[in-house]
This record gives sequence, C-alpha cells and structure tokens, in this order.
Amino acid sequence: MNDASLVLARPAQAARLVLLFHGVGASAADLAPLGTVLSQQLPEAVVVSVDAPNASTLGRGREWFSVVDITEASRPARIAQALPAFRDTVAHWQRDSGIAAARTTLVGFSQGAIMALAATQHEDACPAGQVVAVAGRYAALPDRRPAARVHLVHGEQDAVVPARHAREAFAALQALGADVSLDLLPGLGHGIDGRAARLVASRVGEG
Repeated sequence: MNDASLVLARPAQAARLVLLFHGVGASAADLAPLGTVLSQQLPEAVVVSVDAPNASTLGRGREWFSVVDITEASRPARIAQALPAFRDTVAHWQRDSGIAAARTTLVGFSQGAIMALAATQHEDACPAGQVVAVAGRYAALPDRRPAARVHLVHGEQDAVVPARHAREAFAALQALGADVSLDLLPGLGHGIDGRAARLVASRVGEG
C-alpha cells in the first residue's frame, strides 16, 4: 500500500471515518483542503486523504488504474482489476481507526469517485455506509441496490466525465430503490468549486 496518505484528523474518541480519494494524476494533497473542512465540520471523525497506489501513467501524480487508451469496452476490466486494492485500502483504514463500514463515508473525485461507486456494486459486503461521488461515473449502470447512501455531485459543463453519466446513474439507482441524491451545478466543469465543496460537506454531514 502506498504510505503517502494524509491523516487530517484523528480524534481521541472517533465515531466516524471519512476517506477521500483523488482523481487520476493527482495526489492526497489535492483533496487535503476539502478534508480539512470536513474535519472541522465533523470533530468526531477520523479524516484521511488517501494517496492512490500507483504512479500515474499520465506522467505525474497517482492513479488506481491507467486511463491511457481507455475505452468504454476496456474501462470495466481496468476498474475490476483495481477494485481489490481499493477495498483493501478502505479496510486498512477501518482497522486502523476501529470504525466499522456502516460509519464510513467514501468521498471521491473523478477516478476516486469511480472507484467508490464501483465498490458499492461488488458482490461482497459494501465497504461504506455513505458514498459522495463528485464528477464520477459507473463503468456500467448499477444492477444491484447499494447498501450505502449515494450522493452524486456533478458539474453540468464537465467535459471529462459528462453530466449525463450522473443523470443516468441517478435514474438507475432510483429504479433499484437506492437511497440516492443528485446535485448538478450549472457552469461547473471537471472540478470542485466552492459550491461543490459546500455540497460535499452538507452530504457528508447527513451521514
């Protein structure tokens, strides 16, 4: 496991675990400011910004899987190959903090959100009680109701992961009877602005 993850808060009497997962080509430090905001809002939470395990094939930062020459056909296999390491990472921090899955929130941006959403569809137990996915997507629309509450936050002008993926995921999860919400942000591209950060904090606070 890559050991460059950043523990942003570790209260003596921890009751929750919040794990943040960055996008491809980024690092744990990129989501540290958001994690600091969450730690201030949730003084009972262990907050960790997780560094992805692999050096990015884009030439900088880290990744869970390569996006070089990725296609709709190849994406599911790449995510599936990365998923055991992702689930092991979540389990590691749950053991480290003593916090169970039901009290764990996964906050992902872009590739981090893709991995968090994929984890909710795994045949084994869902690793978290709540997932907040910013600018993420499913490789294939979900076919099982996730045990986790799922919050989708997406910029309407996202040219990297188009907002239609969020709309389609929301509709599919609703049809499965999932506990799901969707927040679309006009004018926002592929990123996290102040509005998105406030929405993430609000959704995490509901957990």
